[in-house]
Amino acid sequence: MAPAGDKNAYLAAVAAGADAVYVGLKHFSARMQAQNFSISELAQLASLGRDRGTKTYVAMNTLVKPNDAEAAGRLIDRLQRNVKPYALIVQDLAMLTLAKQAGFTGELHLSTLANLSHPAGLAVAKKLGANRVVVPRELNLDEVKLMADACPKDLDLEIFVHGALCHCVSGRCYWSSYLGGKSGLRGRCVQPCRRLYTRGKERAERLFSCSDLSLDVLTKPLLSMERVTAWKIEGRKKGPHYVYYTVMAYRMLRDNPQDAQAKKTAVDLLDQALGRPTSHSLFLPQRPFQPIQPKEETSSGRLVGEIKRDQKKLYFEPREQLETGDLIRVGYEDQPGHRTIPIRRRVPKRGRMDIPFSKKHVGPPLPTGTKVFLVDRREPELVKRLRELDGELALFPAPETKESTFTPTWPKAAPRKKTRPESISLFRQPPKGRFWDRPAFWLEKSVLGKTPAKTVSQAQWWLPPVIWPDEDKKYRSLLREATRKGAREFVLNAPWQAAFFEDRKGVTLVAGPFCNLSNRLALDVMRSLGCSSAILNPELPLEDLQAVSQNPPLQLGFVIKGMWPFGISRFLADSVPFDEPIKSPMNEVAFVHKYGQNNWIYPGWEIDLTKEAKTLERMGFKTFVTMLEPWPRNVPRPNRTSEFNWRLKLL
Repeated sequence: MAPAGDKNAYLAAVAAGADAVYVGLKHFSARMQAQNFSISELAQLASLGRDRGTKTYVAMNTLVKPNDAEAAGRLIDRLQRNVKPYALIVQDLAMLTLAKQAGFTGELHLSTLANLSHPAGLAVAKKLGANRVVVPRELNLDEVKLMADACPKDLDLEIFVHGALCHCVSGRCYWSSYLGGKSGLRGRCVQPCRRLYTRGKERAERLFSCSDLSLDVLTKPLLSMERVTAWKIEGRKKGPHYVYYTVMAYRMLRDNPQDAQAKKTAVDLLDQALGRPTSHSLFLPQRPFQPIQPKEETSSGRLVGEIKRDQKKLYFEPREQLETGDLIRVGYEDQPGHRTIPIRRRVPKRGRMDIPFSKKHVGPPLPTGTKVFLVDRREPELVKRLRELDGELALFPAPETKESTFTPTWPKAAPRKKTRPESISLFRQPPKGRFWDRPAFWLEKSVLGKTPAKTVSQAQWWLPPVIWPDEDKKYRSLLREATRKGAREFVLNAPWQAAFFEDRKGVTLVAGPFCNLSNRLALDVMRSLGCSSAILNPELPLEDLQAVSQNPPLQLGFVIKGMWPFGISRFLADSVPFDEPIKSPMNEVAFVHKYGQNNWIYPGWEIDLTKEAKTLERMGFKTFVTMLEPWPRNVPRPNRTSEFNWRLKLL
């Protein structure tokens, strides 16, 4: 299953024999930095793909803001009529509802951003109409098998086999959004994890920048798992060279699992794909590999030279021959002034390539020693093949697209209760002394054991934002123990956690802030799963909160204060200490604390929207949550707080 961010990448996937290609449109794509497609262009390509036996999947995998639902539904309607994609890949629960209402006849696949990470949740996915689940990239082989063994009939799994690794778990990263309103859940991530960070007086390093994932020869055991029906290659921002070589390599590995020479050839092809340095990450449980090596380079592309200066001219001498049409990047992706430059004429190995002057470049010139990377190739044979396929597109004329008249059917509003607003304080451990707010606790055995029975019944109990496959039984057991001790109200932090409560009577379920709910249709799906209220994510700005509070199907709450994480990760560089300050190039402080299998990365300053409580009350919000965390002794107390995106327009 190949990625394509533009026409040439799509054609490269077809040329390499991909079984399926996944693409994004100009809107609702979680890779908004890719060129992406118009409806008419995609209709032609999808027709060519069908003629060649290649399916087209469309990723509409962003968070749906409250005023976006109608536009998303119209886009699905136009896709159905003009493109007829085999499947939609979605994150937001609203997309499942909109697809049904718009009469979409293809499959519905849950993106890895939906964060379905444990076996019990697969039954909920099927109940909501999903045909496939894309599992997290952090799963090891044994955990993939647990998911496959638990997969209900008519539900399949898709696994990433190659491409970029995010530091944080997909759907659990708010880093880019917290630092400037560019939401990873909306496809706008500016990759703050790739930047240089400093611990103490050490030299700045890429402490959170991951190498790429490459399962290569380790894919063989997946062939025996019938429910794992798709191998996914990441890279919708990559060029046709990368797409062609990776698809060819994984086809060889799939079709010739016993052929040693085919394996060797496949690995050689992957070495030529111009991605970042790769690792098997956590895939082998007995031999996990640390995918973060701060002292090693994780820039995309192959290093081909370093900048030199001849009087006022900048140039480099390439380590290999550069062909006309190749693309080079001068500098690292996060380096000020970095540029991508097309090669206009062939440059021989050890020849001279002058860096052309750019009016767009502001600031000081790039220093000597700046690295130069080859990021895309234009081999003559591949170029010829792409031209031939491009010529065939004329046989598949684009349809005349018509505007859609689709209008969503909105859920009924929940009755407004005339109750006083409730303040909740969420603790990691039971505090000493008297409670002023209603208490809430993260559900863990140690906490449950320390909490008096009376408090257990009064408190809310929060499930973690990520539950891994081997933790399924643990949380089932904890929930039995909690209800036996009198617990009655539970907060789900992923929709799929509703599976734990299907046989539990007399409990109240709340959709938690990590469910990433942002519109009325998604709220209604949570209502159908048994939730009576929802606590919204503090990432949402005022304008979106105002819109979603108009006739909501659930009573609403909000995280108004406390420690909201940059993100949650399953791996961490060996050199990153817990509970110690880590500084970004902009002097932003962060620290990491480990809870169970997860590393919580926190900003060194809290959210505080308490002064906006009256505004939220007037909008109908009834629950206000403060998330409390023990402050590390060695992390300096901040002299500021954050409003998150309250006054911004969430991109």
